[in-house]
This record gives sequence, C-alpha cells and structure tokens, in this order.
Amino acid sequence: YRDIARRFATRRGVVLACEHVDLTVHQGEFLAIVGPSGCGKSTLLNMAAGLLRPSAGSVFYDGAPVTAPNTRVGYMTQRDTLLPWRTVEDNVAIALELQGQSRTERMATAHAWIEKVGLKGFETAYPAHLSGGMRRRVSMARTLAYSPETILMDEPFGALDAQLRLVMHDELLKLWAATGTTMVFVTHDLSEAIALADRVAVFTPRPGRIRAIETVDLPRPRDVFRVRFDPRFGAMHDRLWSYLEDSVRADARVA
Repeated sequence: YRDIARRFATRRGVVLACEHVDLTVHQGEFLAIVGPSGCGKSTLLNMAAGLLRPSAGSVFYDGAPVTAPNTRVGYMTQRDTLLPWRTVEDNVAIALELQGQSRTERMATAHAWIEKVGLKGFETAYPAHLSGGMRRRVSMARTLAYSPETILMDEPFGALDAQLRLVMHDELLKLWAATGTTMVFVTHDLSEAIALADRVAVFTPRPGRIRAIETVDLPRPRDVFRVRFDPRFGAMHDRLWSYLEDSVRADARVA
C-alpha cells in the first residue's frame, strides 16, 4: 500500500475511511491489523483483493498494481458465505471447480483439506447441519484449497466463543506453518493479534492511519493455549493498548 486513501459517498456526505497509509506485507509473514471500528481495516483488505479501488495512492501485489479482482489471494470474510444448497465438499471445491478441474481431482483436494481442518466424515453434510465453529472450518478449508499465495482474513473468528476461538487459532497457525502462505488478519482483539502474528499494525480512528507497527517477540511454534502467560505477551498487550486506549474510551463515551 503506497499513500492509500479511500473515500465513500454516504447520505450524510463523503466519509474518509483511511488516508496516507503506507504498508508493506512481507512474503510468508503473518501480519495482524488492529484499530477502532470504522478506521478502514476491512477497506484495506478489499483493496488488496481488488474489490475496491483506492481514492488516492496505489495498491501493489508482487510489484504490479492491483486494478482488478486479485485471483492470487484468498479472502475469508466475517461471514462464512457458504452456499446452503451445496455440501461441505462442494463448498470447499468451489474455486477448484471454477478453475476447470475435474470432479475427481477437485474432490480429492477438497477431502484432503476437510480432513486437515478436522471435519472428516462431514463431507456430504449441508451448512445448516453444522455448528458455527464447523462452518468456520469449512470456510478455512475452502480458502486454502486452491493454494492462494496470500490469505486475507477479516475478523474470521469474531462470532465464536472464547474457547472455540483458541482452537481455531491453533488450527490456523498449524495450517499457516505447513503452507508458508502470507496472512493478513484484521481483528479488534489485541490478544488474538499477539497470539497469531509476526507483526501488528495499529491504526488510528477514522480516517485511519498507521499509528505504530510492532514486531511480536514470541517464539514459534506458538502454543496459543499458554502463550498469554508469557511476560512478553503482557508487555506487548500493554504497549498496543496504549496506542488504542484514548480512541476506544472516546468511542465508549459516544456509545
């Protein structure tokens, strides 16, 4: 992202979501983005995916400007967006089907990923018959199945309970370590960001700008169930909170 800005026209006038954003994502890293609501975090992912154009500045992927939908990235949104009329295996295989793979080939890949996310035996189930956590696993398998170079994740676990989120964090880190995929992960949860990421970019309130980028000094592989007891985790949490505290408290007073 080079000096990015994005404006939206609303009934109340023009809203500037973010401005003067300069951010480089390194190949193979896990980058988390945190910040107050409305500061342009999801907008940045949409621009990287080629779903939105910046109002100013440029978005580049692998050195080339992003001017159309970016098929080299996978995008896991806040909602699972599973197709209710398709089974688990057919949902996971959607991108492979669009690529023209034969059913035999795409089912083999889909079943392998379904097993990796712990859903073996549910291949022919429909989304309505799955729990929220299981649907998130299907979404993750669908995103990973076609081997995108980069995965964009927009608060993918926000709707899950605390215990299930930890399990999903563990699954995600194992899959990330095994694939070497670049991850860009938007979250409101500082603990989630620290437990998962190599670096954390902290945004200001709208219009969002980068206030700080911190390197997470915690060893890998990370035990997400126990990493919170590491003194370095607490120190990092305090430092990130210091960047956000004033704006979060101001939002709470307004609410």
